[in-house]
Order: sequence, then C-alpha cells, then structure tokens
Amino acid sequence: MKSLFLIMIAAISAFSAAAQSEKYTQAMKMNIAELDSAFNPARLAELANNFERIAEAEKTQWLPYYYAAYCTVMHSYMIEDKSKTDGVADKAEQLIKKAEEINGGENSETCVIKSMIASSHMMVDPQQRYMTYGQSSNLNIVKAKQLDPSNPRPVYLEGQAKFHTPEQFGGGKAQAKVLFEKALELYGTFKPATELHPSWGRSATNYFLAQ
Repeated sequence: MKSLFLIMIAAISAFSAAAQSEKYTQAMKMNIAELDSAFNPARLAELANNFERIAEAEKTQWLPYYYAAYCTVMHSYMIEDKSKTDGVADKAEQLIKKAEEINGGENSETCVIKSMIASSHMMVDPQQRYMTYGQSSNLNIVKAKQLDPSNPRPVYLEGQAKFHTPEQFGGGKAQAKVLFEKALELYGTFKPATELHPSWGRSATNYFLAQ
C-alpha cells in the first residue's frame, strides 16, 4: 500500500511538472512570436514586462530574462529623448545579468545583448562615449563570435555597425554588405538549441542588404 501511495505521489508530481513546463513553453512562444512585429517603444516595453513576469515565475530559466533584456534594449534605441536612454539601457543590463546568473555565466547570445546595450549608451553621445562604450560593444561582439562561431547575430551586429560608420572611419555600405552576406549564410545553417532559443535577426539582415 505504501509503495502504491508513493507511486501515485510521483505520478501526480510528474504530471504537475509537465503541465507547468507546457504552460511556460506556450507563454514563451506566444511572446517570442510577437518580437518581429513590435515596432514601437510601448509594445516593446509591454513584451519586456511579459517576459520578466515569466522569469519571476520560472526561477531556473534564463531565456525569459534574456528576452526581457532584448526587448528593453530595443526599446532604448527608439527613445527620442536621449536623456532617458541610459536609464532604459541600464534596465536591460540588469536583466541580462540575471540571465547570466541563472545560466551560470555569459554565452554567445548574452554577449550579443551586452554589445547592443553598450551601443545604446554610446549613441547618446557618440563622440564623447565611443572610447568607452564603442570598445565595449566591439569586445562583446568578439566574445559572442568566439563563444559560438555559428551564431549569425554578432556578425549581423558587426555589419550594422559598419553600415552606420562613415567610410573615412572604416565603415560604409560596401564593408557592411560583406558582413550581412556572411550573417545571412550563417542564418541558413544556424540551429537554435530549442524552439525557445534566439533566432531573430534574419529579416533585419535582409532589410540592410536591400539598402
């Protein structure tokens, strides 16, 4: 009788865990599906809050904090009042740090976000901040590529940086085109670890190539 009772308890626990896992997966998929169509700060802030709520409910998952950081840094790029950019970028930094704490350290994808955060800070005042934040952004791109050479996102970011840098300073569309083409090639072969892992950037790469 005791053995039967223990088996029933184990079965109930397994069922409950499976139901919770399915709830988490569905919530993540629903919000991830909206990332490519979130083109305004208010919607990005809303999605960031959604992911942060998922993160608070799922204490052992790093991806919700990752996506919350991604939405937040994308939000920071769209702020017209540059006096508010640093605060939003700082929030993104707090979120990506939480992702890394849960994950046990940085990985290629978190380095991509850290590069984006540094770029956001830099764009508040590029001339004054390049030596600090520009170098930080570049360093994180290098680390992201080292940690996963198959990841297209750091190459896409590298191309974006070249695209927005004048030719006299080592940028320009010709150099950017080479990097975007390389990123697109990587997107063709890159396989996320799960359906919830990052896969964004292909459409943006195609957009820049069209320019």
